[in-house]
Amino acid sequence: MVTPQILGPDGRPITRDILEEPQTSRVAMLRHEWQGHPTRGLTPSRLAQILDTAEQGDIVAQYELFEDMEEKDAHIASEMGKRRRAIIRDYEILPPPNPSAREKRDAKQLEEMMTDIPDFEETLFDVSDAIGKGFANLELAWHRVEGLWIPASITHRPQSWFKLARGYRQEILLRNGGQGEPLQPFGWITHTHRAKSGYIERAALFRVLVWPYLFKNYSVGDLAEFLEISGIPLRLGSYPPNASEAEKATLLRALVSIGHNAAGIIPEGMKIDFKDAASGDPAGFELMINWCERSESKAILGGTLTSQADGKSSTNALGNVHNEVRKDLQVSDCRQISSTLSRDLIYPMAWLNGLAPGGIRRAPRLKLTIEEPEDIGQYAESLPKLVGMGMRIGRQWAQERLSIPEPDEGEDILTAPAAAPATGLAALTAQPARQPVGDPPAQWVPRTSRAVGPAVTDWVDQIRGLVERAQSLEEIRDGLDTLYPNLSVDDYALRMAQALTAAALAGRYEILQEVAGGDGR
Repeated sequence: MVTPQILGPDGRPITRDILEEPQTSRVAMLRHEWQGHPTRGLTPSRLAQILDTAEQGDIVAQYELFEDMEEKDAHIASEMGKRRRAIIRDYEILPPPNPSAREKRDAKQLEEMMTDIPDFEETLFDVSDAIGKGFANLELAWHRVEGLWIPASITHRPQSWFKLARGYRQEILLRNGGQGEPLQPFGWITHTHRAKSGYIERAALFRVLVWPYLFKNYSVGDLAEFLEISGIPLRLGSYPPNASEAEKATLLRALVSIGHNAAGIIPEGMKIDFKDAASGDPAGFELMINWCERSESKAILGGTLTSQADGKSSTNALGNVHNEVRKDLQVSDCRQISSTLSRDLIYPMAWLNGLAPGGIRRAPRLKLTIEEPEDIGQYAESLPKLVGMGMRIGRQWAQERLSIPEPDEGEDILTAPAAAPATGLAALTAQPARQPVGDPPAQWVPRTSRAVGPAVTDWVDQIRGLVERAQSLEEIRDGLDTLYPNLSVDDYALRMAQALTAAALAGRYEILQEVAGGDGR
């Protein structure tokens, strides 16, 4: 018997040996590498150099810069947090299109296995790190649980641990001090997320944010310096012409002490004058800071009114428009991440556990639920009308629109209560319930309904035409008087008489049946 090969997402065969230990456990240099902080003393020329170096293949400094930006700029951290946490949604494991019974069972089993993955919400958040930085790599460590292959851990690795190799297509390699190692199949979740087209190192969203970050950093520093100078009065010390160097130093120490401690001493013959604090307007610095934060919000969330980056109140209508843009970003992010997780997490789990016999094309897939539930009340009112008009509406489509999951086999299902029995004429026109074939009343109800149906329909048509032509209630009243002779009441009375006769005969029949039963016959 030939053992089937395991094929990676790229179609290349792999062996289970590579699942025994994570790939980074064999590259010790990365664990002893300390993070740099390029934002310390960052200047425009230094920033341009970091970006140019990344384009030439050395991406370490660029991604260390991105880490610093997210750590030091509260506005970037806040806006990126909104966008990244927006993708932490409920999920479902779906079978491939037109699934067989086995493919449905495999998807259901895989969904149950997903509950064994520790802290899957953290995994979703870590994968979304690619939104700002262009790519994110999460390393998988596998173990066996009751005979099933399940990820024991899913660990985010810094972007500075990798290098980008250009070729026919760009490849992400693990740094090893040389040319780099290809990422081990079934060992990584690799998500690329481009803010614009191009090579990964230039397509990262943070490349757009580096200049607003730098300008804002300068403005914040200048504003802090301005406030320090303008908040403390200028102090001038005077010393006599024959003062020694030691006396001058004593006077200078006194000036500094007075500024910070509001107290000090000076030799006799010297004096200190206090001048007005420096005058100026900090509005220019604040204007620059606000412009930088608005630019950051536009780049991250597609607008400013969902973040109040302009510092002003906004109208509800404009806020809703900007929020719709933000929803578009959420939908796009969720779809991209769903595709990556389906390829790098769901397919390996399915294949290793024998749940993807048809390969990656027929493997189950993960879908983040991004659709908001529709108004059930509106659908409950409109769907019966649409179905009554002859529209063919799939049950699965309706359940997806209302976010109602497909019930499991054998699960209790809600059913509509039995309708109350109709009375009067409605009882004759209503659809009869199923009755035993030999029951005479049950046989005469539909017959009577069909008999009086033409007469009743003729009445309704004549009255409807009268109402449509009438201009007032009085005209309808007078029209009914004139319409009465045209109504076939005699025909209706004849049919009802037949129905009453049938009812009387049915009653006698039931009495005879009871008598026969009482005699034992």
